[in-house]
Amino acid sequence: MEALYTAAATATGGRNGQVKSSDGVLDIEVRMPKSLGGSGDGYTNPEQLFAAGYAACFDSALNLIIKTEKIKTGTTTVTAEVSLIKTETGGFALAVTLTANIPRVTSEQANELIEKAHQVCPYSNATHNNIDVQLSVTVND
Repeated sequence: MEALYTAAATATGGRNGQVKSSDGVLDIEVRMPKSLGGSGDGYTNPEQLFAAGYAACFDSALNLIIKTEKIKTGTTTVTAEVSLIKTETGGFALAVTLTANIPRVTSEQANELIEKAHQVCPYSNATHNNIDVQLSVTVND
């Protein structure tokens, strides 16, 4: 397969360090969240960065499906909640809940659209059978 785009970022210091993209646009300090024993205040963390990327990517996939199917909606939003969980073997894993708001459609249409977006989104395809991803929709204006 041919890469359409490649992003690169370098982390120094792990969860209590710095992350910088190869083009310098992203250059941010990361810290362990308070709930994991870190200072957390005023800093982001890997789970927030993953949530931001997944939400943006999924919203794009959702809008692609909406456009392809020529459905009239309002502006969509996607919220990704990324949880760090401890596994039974003592390791760690992620779990995700994606909530899409798709105004001006029925709940049934919204559920169909989010399922189709889940098949198209690169993050969803990357996490398929790797992490638990729950989908939910709202249809508020």
